[in-house]
Amino acid sequence: MEFSEVVRGRRAVRSYRSTAVEPKLIQSLIDLAVQAPSAMNLQPWAFTVITGAARIEEYATHAKQYFLAHEDVPNSMRARLEAPNYNIFHGAPVLVLVVATSDTDQAREDCCLAAQTLLLAARDAGLGSCWVGFGRSWLNRPETRAMLKLPRGCRVVAPITIGYPVEWPPIHGRKTPEVHWFD
Repeated sequence: MEFSEVVRGRRAVRSYRSTAVEPKLIQSLIDLAVQAPSAMNLQPWAFTVITGAARIEEYATHAKQYFLAHEDVPNSMRARLEAPNYNIFHGAPVLVLVVATSDTDQAREDCCLAAQTLLLAARDAGLGSCWVGFGRSWLNRPETRAMLKLPRGCRVVAPITIGYPVEWPPIHGRKTPEVHWFD
């Protein structure tokens, strides 16, 4: 696939087949993700890979319960969370957490670059992905961090679901960007 096709074809996938993704393939995506630029080449990222749709669904259930009980959730999202079959991690067989190894703004920004590279690498490999930013607050709770054995001092920046899509979301246009040229 040409790079421009990868970029234009990358869309948030929110419905996955139950097919497992080979660990070797996930590792290859991470190996590409770390090619992202980082300030002063500090590479302030780590990755936690959670596999198994049932395990991930269990975490999604815990997250739903937390959000409904403790967070000020917009009404549109509350209705989704209250639906018995709603899974914030979309039934994915893999959840990759891109975590910052320091608490600086720059480390989080660098992790965003690695996450975007991971999303593009997944699309190029024929995998769907979705950055589930909504899950961040639950994932960064001390209890959740302990349960997931996240490295001390790290913060989850990008929870990314990965798997084989039930179907590819349609490619739709983008707004014309506002561009200011200075000659």
